[in-house]
Amino acid sequence: MKKLVGLLFLVFAFTSCVSKKTQALRDNILTLKDSYCKAPFKYNYDKKLPSYNADSILLANKNLSEHFSDQSILILNALGTTDEVKKIIEIKKDTSVESKLEILHLRSVIDSKVTIAITELDAVAAEFDCEGERVGQMASFIDDLNARKMNRMVILSIVLGAAASTTSAIVKNENVGKSVDIGAGVLGAGLGFMMLNPKGKKVEFIHQRNLLRDIWQEKLVSENFPPFVWYMYTEKSFSNYTQEASIIQNIKKRWVEYNFGNDIEVAQQSILFDNGGFYLAEDLHNRTSMLNQMQSATRTINQNINYLLLDLDKLML
Repeated sequence: MKKLVGLLFLVFAFTSCVSKKTQALRDNILTLKDSYCKAPFKYNYDKKLPSYNADSILLANKNLSEHFSDQSILILNALGTTDEVKKIIEIKKDTSVESKLEILHLRSVIDSKVTIAITELDAVAAEFDCEGERVGQMASFIDDLNARKMNRMVILSIVLGAAASTTSAIVKNENVGKSVDIGAGVLGAGLGFMMLNPKGKKVEFIHQRNLLRDIWQEKLVSENFPPFVWYMYTEKSFSNYTQEASIIQNIKKRWVEYNFGNDIEVAQQSILFDNGGFYLAEDLHNRTSMLNQMQSATRTINQNINYLLLDLDKLML
């Protein structure tokens, strides 16, 4: 009997300890439920997007092709600085002090717009990074809860088996002993079934400002992205994989293949592109991966900006 009491005490102590840790985890989950990554102030960007007719733009600015790559010309056009560059090329022939000062002024105008473009890219990448970290923390908490649940079931199964064996040994009545064994077997089977649950717990996770939704729909229907950043995402000339598809089109293809098992219908109905809801750990890990991919794609655009600045420096020589 003393052994049985000891086992029951261990079960109670273990359950109490786990409950306190679980409550601490749930308190942390509440702080991550709503997004804290969006900008504190709302900026009304000019919603007008640059022209996507790349061939016409390059034809209209063919006199720049001697100094700039096609991608650089498209960026200059998107920033509205092609006129300034043309003036620099024209004035550069004049070596007077006035001309040199005018060239410096024109370059400062271009640099100012380039700087704004860079800060916009950095801001978007930072929000992707923050959201990825928030989702990653939530996924870790759910993984921890699931692991604790699994450990608790294992320990309870062991304790239950030991308690049943001890009770059977203590109880002299054969029928009662068999009943104890059967009851323990049923409870053990129930615990085993609970451990077989492959999905685990769900948690509420809200993202009304859903950066992934615009990417998935390929429509700038919100104010989540500055027009320049969106242009770079969607103009096929800037794709680093194939110019038959834009940056986000290539990313979407990878999402469908690797995150949704090539099932476009499942992807269309996914909670990942909605306002939020109850997530499984697997969904949270998928969301983290997708946010990180978008962060990388956004930072990669800085390479195009860098090539433009190198072309400008050569022009100024």
